[in-house]
Amino acid sequence: MGIHDLSLYGVIKRNAGHNKGRTAFVCEQEKISYDEFQEKVDRLAAGLQSTGLRSGQRVGVLAKNGLPFLCLIGAVAKIGAILLPINWRLNPQEVGYILTDGSPTFLFVAPEFQDMARSSLAGEEREMNLFSTQGTTGPFESFDGLLESGKTGAAADHDSDDPCTLLYTAAVHGRPRGAMLTHQGLLLASSQLALLWGLNKQDVGLAMVPLFHVAGLLQVLSVMLGEGTSIIMQRFDPGIACKHIEDYKVSIFFEFPPMLTSILDKAQAGGHNLSSMRHALGIDHPDTVRAFEERSGATYWAAYGQSETSGLATLAPYFERPGSAGFPTQFADVEVVDEAGNVLERGASGEIVVRGPQVFNGYWNKEAETQYTFRDDWHHTGDMGRVDEDGYLWFEGRAEEKDLIKPGGENVYPAEVEEVILECPMVNETAVIGVPDPDWGEAVKAICVLVPGASLSEAELIEFVAQRIARFKKPKYVVFVDALPKIGDGTLDRRKIKAQHGAA
Repeated sequence: MGIHDLSLYGVIKRNAGHNKGRTAFVCEQEKISYDEFQEKVDRLAAGLQSTGLRSGQRVGVLAKNGLPFLCLIGAVAKIGAILLPINWRLNPQEVGYILTDGSPTFLFVAPEFQDMARSSLAGEEREMNLFSTQGTTGPFESFDGLLESGKTGAAADHDSDDPCTLLYTAAVHGRPRGAMLTHQGLLLASSQLALLWGLNKQDVGLAMVPLFHVAGLLQVLSVMLGEGTSIIMQRFDPGIACKHIEDYKVSIFFEFPPMLTSILDKAQAGGHNLSSMRHALGIDHPDTVRAFEERSGATYWAAYGQSETSGLATLAPYFERPGSAGFPTQFADVEVVDEAGNVLERGASGEIVVRGPQVFNGYWNKEAETQYTFRDDWHHTGDMGRVDEDGYLWFEGRAEEKDLIKPGGENVYPAEVEEVILECPMVNETAVIGVPDPDWGEAVKAICVLVPGASLSEAELIEFVAQRIARFKKPKYVVFVDALPKIGDGTLDRRKIKAQHGAA
């Protein structure tokens, strides 16, 4: 490790030395202090190394939020390996592709997902050490067994700009891409949030967002940098969330729709006190945000970011500039460019580009796509927007090449859903778009042309898709039409399709 380098493990080590006995995490009512956490991380790292894990190798995790997941974040960082969190809402085929592409040497799986993991691995020749996050089942060895050596070992030699996490983003052209996030990027993204929010030892974060999301990682790291406490929710439940907020005096959380609405409804029905809240971050309806701020007294923040920007590129209080995505963060240079890559003047619309130490290292095993994304020394986000005279970013949708739908914070690319729909022998053509949704922010809508003489119901098509890809990617709405509009070269006129069918 060089003189200018710091890893995620460095933060864990620092906090342990400075906060002996202070609670770092509460997981399913179990409390663990900062020094106890470092001890577990050290023992896990030693166990992994003795079993063969080396710097640069990948470690897959298919599990909900919990202490094993947190320990793996630290241990993998200490060794200089790369954590590969897997979205457990995917289906076995999608998980199988990620395992093939990311080729982890170790795979940790919660008992509830082990059947999925077996199905994902079926018929594949992969050398992989399989572990269960709880107990021992079949080929899955014991997580606790790795902790039994009692050894600690020294941290591996690696740089701050080495990748520490491989997050698979949604599939632009039918296949997901692994974004290589660095120690430096995640530390800077979380430190600027800790700075803006003034996070300290009195702060308590409620971790409701899955740790396979960059938002989940970012929140936990931000609270750690402030030396506060994180309450880890294995799964979101609004009633339990309200109780945690009251019992632990929660001061911050991240959310995706419909989490905030559910919390407000439960708080109203049960008379729960939300006054300990200081800050919340997410994407939600103005009426929901206003109701939350009025009930809690907290500040809700608007933001723009991607996995590729380590989660954050812009940030501001929601009502500071209503409708905007906030102001560039301390370590992000954000501009808007035209098709030729020229930076546009304030107020003009174009593609949002970002550069700075938070930007990821590129896509795993996709050199050509990485070079295209990094052209002109900017990270091209594929999102459209404008920057106003005061420097606030206004998000204006996605570029056609990267059309994206976000139901409840998940990423769904239309091309991936269209590819599945066209596998149905009764569908001749289809276009998939995102439409406003009162519960999830956005929903998937499919506009389909059937084969002449074919008969197919909306429910049948929805279930057809749900059986082949993750259920959150299935259409919520289906419309059957006689024809889809096209442009001169015969391709779909997506702008006209959105204009005609853009309402739920």
